[in-house]
Amino acid sequence: MTIIISLLLLTSLLPHLTFTAHVNVGIVNGREAKPHSRPYMVSIQKYGYHICGGFLISNELVLTAAHCWGRGDILTVVVGAHDLRKSKCSDRFEVISYIQHPYYKSKPIRNDIMLLRLEKKVKLNNKVRLISLPKDRDIKAGTRCIVAGWGRLKTNGPGSKLLMEANTTIKNPTECQCRWKSDYLASQMICAYGGGGSCNGDSGGPLVCGDTAVGVTSFGSALRCNSPERPNVYTKISAYRQWFHEQI
Repeated sequence: MTIIISLLLLTSLLPHLTFTAHVNVGIVNGREAKPHSRPYMVSIQKYGYHICGGFLISNELVLTAAHCWGRGDILTVVVGAHDLRKSKCSDRFEVISYIQHPYYKSKPIRNDIMLLRLEKKVKLNNKVRLISLPKDRDIKAGTRCIVAGWGRLKTNGPGSKLLMEANTTIKNPTECQCRWKSDYLASQMICAYGGGGSCNGDSGGPLVCGDTAVGVTSFGSALRCNSPERPNVYTKISAYRQWFHEQI
């Protein structure tokens, strides 16, 4: 009953997100990240509340998931944060341009990627840095990676005020296709599963392998965060290199 009520609330709050593979709007079975060890992470907020993650790819551009924004939404971006209860002490930026991928679809989800252009350039320092994007190559199955965010700590649980992180492992595209059927498109997606993983509130955050962001947190199981039956799915950044060049 609790799951049904939660899904109904999600539907009422985000009517434009209605598809079988429900999006991840925290990190479950994870650990607190060392403060400011992931200085590229940003909190995307609406009316002062965290709704999605994102990451800095230039001093005025944030990469996130397209489903994190609905037409008419006014978002702000908090950089340099670790504890969101202290985010008023962190730098907060208005978004002046929302650049959703032109072929983004929510049912089934496709091209779930978006750039946010900030009102002014971010000052880079030891708490605020950029993360590199991948070369034009795929990530091999079995690669150990990390996801991070301020999302829920368990299915239907509370979000985290502290930045959390967890290890995860890239799965074979064939297995991803088998698990997700037509929801999964190998040319533009990666799936991963580990001891911990993404949950609601982590959407838009990066899937980081080494020192490179290779994916954008997109969707997962509607019934269980970090489900082994439905590995978390990430938008494959390397598939959008041409689009990045056109926008930047």
